[in-house]
Amino acid sequence: MPIIRVRSSAGPYNVICEPGVLGRAASLIKKLGDSTGIFVLSSPTVWRHWGRAISKAIPGGKRPILFDDRESAKRLSTVEGIARQLVRAGADRRAFAVAIGGGVVGDVAGFAAATYLRGVRLVHIPTTVVAQVDSAIGGKTGVDLPEGKNLVGAFYPPRLVLADPGLLSTLPHREFRSGLYEVIKYGVIADAKLFDYLARHMDAILRRDPKALAYIIPRSAAIKARVVSSDERESGLRQILNFGHTLGHALETATHYEHFLHGEAIGWGMMGATLLAVAQGYLNDADAARIIRLIAAVGPLPPLRGIRASALLPILASDKKVRGGRIFWVLPRHIGKTDWGIEIPWPVVERAFAELPSVAAKAVVR
Repeated sequence: MPIIRVRSSAGPYNVICEPGVLGRAASLIKKLGDSTGIFVLSSPTVWRHWGRAISKAIPGGKRPILFDDRESAKRLSTVEGIARQLVRAGADRRAFAVAIGGGVVGDVAGFAAATYLRGVRLVHIPTTVVAQVDSAIGGKTGVDLPEGKNLVGAFYPPRLVLADPGLLSTLPHREFRSGLYEVIKYGVIADAKLFDYLARHMDAILRRDPKALAYIIPRSAAIKARVVSSDERESGLRQILNFGHTLGHALETATHYEHFLHGEAIGWGMMGATLLAVAQGYLNDADAARIIRLIAAVGPLPPLRGIRASALLPILASDKKVRGGRIFWVLPRHIGKTDWGIEIPWPVVERAFAELPSVAAKAVVR
């Protein structure tokens, strides 16, 4: 049973990656201390698939608080709605908020937990690949503004994360593939062995082979845990986790969160950052080709048609990672090693963006 320990300013917590761990949720939450109630925060979609199993796993919990888990609903108004329902349900400062869902559920429910009564205890039970390997770990919570993604939020670590790969069985294939781009990210930024495994076993992973998932999920989660344990507030090393996210978040914002799933935008963002790394002399052609081929192996990405680089510049300039109006990028040095805080002239970014469709098409053909 992989148990991954995460250090945080609020105290250490465990990420438990285990098939069937959902069934032990009640006993594991009870070990965290006495409470006046467990309040499940989830989405109608997740509840439709897993509501009966969740109710059985967490008996005696209050009526679930369900909210829209589309990216377009990741707004302050949703947080307000959750808070008002918590008030009406009688949640006090000794309550537990249990976020059960994907990245949007975790981000929104986490921010609600961080701000309701100035903070109630939080548990994550992620139900998507991206949430199990990435977003549920590390304490980042938040919502979007029309001007950009995750611009309002808080660092608020959970008390426990329960990652049950069985919960991925009902995930639509496109959403499953979308989460794999975040796994590729971990291979590029910190783990050449993981990258090699993905390249050799992508067919099995896409079939959701249990052995393959049992390898990639805990290994990715362990990388995230190691990084955020050493840099909780993103003042240094944690910035490597933004590989692909600078451009990816801009693509999501430019298309009003309706064209790309999050991981798909990150897939394009990683390709773009890879081209920038080659253009700036950070990365050799051979490693760049391997990265782009692996991204393409996950499956087709939504096209970039109609998106202009000029439209992305003001979005990039308002990104939360910008410092003093300067846009900084995360670029790979080689597979398994990444640098951050790199400033790139805008004409270079424009050229790389223009090359993306043809580069992706060639990778698919091969």
